Amino acid sequence: MRRLRQLAERTPPERERYVDLLRALAITMVVLGHWGVTAIGYDHGRPAGHSALADLPWAWPLTWLAQVMPVFFLVGGYANAASLAARRGRGGTATGWLVDRSARLVRPTTTLLLVLAAGAAVASARGADPAQVRTVVWFATIPLWFLVAYFVVVALTPPMTALHRRFGLAVPVVLVALVALGDLGRLLGPAVLADGNYLFAWLAVHQLGFAWFDASRSAAHPAGTAAPGPDRTAAPADPDPGAAAERAGLRRRRLPLGRRAGGTLLAVGLVALVLLTVVGPYPVAMLHVPGERLDNAAPPSLALLAAATAQLGLILLLRRPAGRWLRRPGRWQAVIAVNAVVLTVFLWHLTAAILLIGLLAALGVLPTPPVGSAAWWGWRVPWLLALTVALAALVAVFGPVEARTRRPPPTGPAGDGGRRLRTTLAVIGYAGLVAGLLLNSLAPKAASEPLGLPVPALVAYLAGAGLLRLLRSGWGSRG
Repeated sequence: MRRLRQLAERTPPERERYVDLLRALAITMVVLGHWGVTAIGYDHGRPAGHSALADLPWAWPLTWLAQVMPVFFLVGGYANAASLAARRGRGGTATGWLVDRSARLVRPTTTLLLVLAAGAAVASARGADPAQVRTVVWFATIPLWFLVAYFVVVALTPPMTALHRRFGLAVPVVLVALVALGDLGRLLGPAVLADGNYLFAWLAVHQLGFAWFDASRSAAHPAGTAAPGPDRTAAPADPDPGAAAERAGLRRRRLPLGRRAGGTLLAVGLVALVLLTVVGPYPVAMLHVPGERLDNAAPPSLALLAAATAQLGLILLLRRPAGRWLRRPGRWQAVIAVNAVVLTVFLWHLTAAILLIGLLAALGVLPTPPVGSAAWWGWRVPWLLALTVALAALVAVFGPVEARTRRPPPTGPAGDGGRRLRTTLAVIGYAGLVAGLLLNSLAPKAASEPLGLPVPALVAYLAGAGLLRLLRSGWGSRG
């Protein structure tokens, strides 16, 4: 509590606390959403889970708000732009920023993978079916789908900020057009065109976070001084000669933050959603529903971007009252506390569900009422409470890995050769992370994997993580 109080007291008045609140609320909604819509049953005598949304069509419009992945990428874009601007304002480089930015993401993720692999190895050594081991680990690593895309957009932040400086809001517009092209491929063929939507859609939302940061910085520092970065320290101005000059039209760099803009975005997003889902070919649900011809989230569709537009409008409408609400020290401390372990909560929340289901099944007391029945609804509250306790225990054990991550000390200047080497190695490191997580996500759910994870996936990920760790220690910084 003392540290939380100190962090709250050191928060600069210019900090956009609303961004931190949105991140905390989004992670809470993801966790409660996954837990709440889970239907548990038995498959060949073993516990199995699936989404209950197929049996609850009346709840599909609620996913327009419950699908909060766009919020993650929006606030991620804001935070990444703020952090990069602060780093450059201190005389740092984009490569140094990339290397240091990886620490907060990689350490909790590596911990999860190593613990799961160790647990799977023990289970396999004790005679468990490797295919069943893989199935359990596959469910536990579902959250890593998000990190595949997020690692990519983080790695692309420096060049995408350069595009934002030059072309402003025209960049996300072009990305949305590419998503539309991918959707045409899904509807008319070839379907492979839609694979690019995993990148284009989230990059578009991430770019809006850049525009939000530019607007906030302009309002708080009209003379061009940089807003405080995520480390809560003020930084010199980001060396951008055009920072004070705003352009008109789609090339404007600042997101309009007023209530009129919020209302317009909300209305446009909702109208587009209705047209695309009721009149058009897209499903109403923004989350996966078994049996639907299309999935709005995998890959992201135009309908999901329409939902993101409506969510952005609502976010802007609530921005000022939320900012006033967060001025209370106790509320702000609570937001800081959640954000200190936000990735840990996200990564471990399905593991908590697996452990609880396994325990109840072993005791012979696992409830499996039909979806939508009175017993199923009655079980929601104790189910969520029990899962909260299980997750709290996991966060108590593994949360310090994330919460105690510190920004690495400066490694000193590097020569031209050193800069090129570090940039190349940083790109290779991020590529290893993405390749490892992607290989795991694409591997069959019931593959025979004694470690629960494909060995090439684990090797690629750990190689990338190890390389970035070496770079954070200063290795390769001298040219």
